[in-house]
Amino acid sequence: MSEKKCNLNDESLQMKLANRSDFLNKKEHILAGATVYLSGPMDFVASRAEEKKTGWRTRVAQFVKSLGTKVYDPWNKPEVIGMHHYGKEDEFSAEKRNTWSFEDSVDGDCLRASLNVEFWPTMHIDLRMVDTSDFLIAFAPTNIYSVGTVHEIVMASLQKKPVLFVSPPVIFPSLEKLQNHFEKKNDCDGKKILDKLCEEIPLRPNTGGIPSMWYMTLLDGHYFFDGFGFKPYMKKFGWEHSALDEREDKYPPKRPLLPYLEGLNCKIPLKYNLEQKKYIENEDWLIFNMPRE
Repeated sequence: MSEKKCNLNDESLQMKLANRSDFLNKKEHILAGATVYLSGPMDFVASRAEEKKTGWRTRVAQFVKSLGTKVYDPWNKPEVIGMHHYGKEDEFSAEKRNTWSFEDSVDGDCLRASLNVEFWPTMHIDLRMVDTSDFLIAFAPTNIYSVGTVHEIVMASLQKKPVLFVSPPVIFPSLEKLQNHFEKKNDCDGKKILDKLCEEIPLRPNTGGIPSMWYMTLLDGHYFFDGFGFKPYMKKFGWEHSALDEREDKYPPKRPLLPYLEGLNCKIPLKYNLEQKKYIENEDWLIFNMPRE
């Protein structure tokens, strides 16, 4: 059997060798073989359309893809081989959810059972993405109700996967303006109604971005961040200033996520061991060194 010889003049081969050389010469490579799942509220955000188009996932996906990381985004679920529409969410998902009823009857039982079957594929594919990812980035502001995010974080934690948890300051600039308006107008009745509304919703500012005590116990303290730190990367990625930036302008993150990811791409971070009172090797980051073309 004759040995197959490589033709070094072949353009495709030269390109592969060049790409391999570029990869090996880079110091940043750890995340190039990793897969991340982007977890966070979807149902109860202000606008599903805007969140899907220009939300935090869009920016973070761009950023980590530039590091060579594969991204699982529940807004853009991957196609399932042989079942191309399995688990897809569309503009009709919320409408179907709104047909829910607590009616205590055969019709009510039938409706709830049908919705259970209807939405199972969505949860199934999201949890499969969590299952097959190497780590999670979770955005969990304390003012937005989200059950799926909690489920995904718990599942990843049970699998001993790192969950990089972003808990931003929660502020309500328009609420503050309205309160000041009533005070200037000396409108006592309006102020009472507004105060009552804040109790009913509830509207609770959290300028420190302090997460739930449950999350503090569930996740490693090394994985908490109070913002993304978009500002230094705006020009590079062509991001337009938005509400995401207004919050970070007013409350610059003390511990931003994106610079952490850049550092992680060069070297696995250590974690602090309370018993030993020193930093030790972080065995959470089990990213396999699989062969790449």
